Amino acid sequence: MSTSTASTRGSADEKPKGGIFGTILLFIRQVIDELRKVVRPTRDELTSYTIALIVFLAILMAYVVGLDQLLVHLVDWTFA
Repeated sequence: MSTSTASTRGSADEKPKGGIFGTILLFIRQVIDELRKVVRPTRDELTSYTIALIVFLAILMAYVVGLDQLLVHLVDWTFA
């Protein structure tokens, strides 16, 4: 499997030719090169990340709801 490097595709500080269209094409080429480097998670990793996120959000939500209820009771006690 061959990967493209800066030496084969051009360096990052390469001056694009063709004005604005050359700049746009260089940008698109660099975006595609970077997207090829992305490592996508496996199904098991994605499942575990999703579960961890849901658990974290549930804990955070419970904390915020608890603080809200505490402040509601504190305000009711203070101004009642």
